[in-house]
Amino acid sequence: MREQIRKCMQLNQIVEMIYMDKHGQLSKRRVKVIKMNSTSFQSFCMTKNAKRTFIIDNVLANAPVVKRERVVI
Repeated sequence: MREQIRKCMQLNQIVEMIYMDKHGQLSKRRVKVIKMNSTSFQSFCMTKNAKRTFIIDNVLANAPVVKRERVVI
């Protein structure tokens, strides 16, 4: 998980993730990773429209958001 988050940060990608908070509540977040350390990462959360800090071990799943262009012919 740590390497996937690091790669998205290096590629400047938006990540969609499932996160479990300290109370066991699950949430789906769309974030852009700003910086990382060994246990957590700081990111801009599109859901809350603010900077947030997440614990890496509490990220249950993540995937980069891929934008596709639609063309009408």
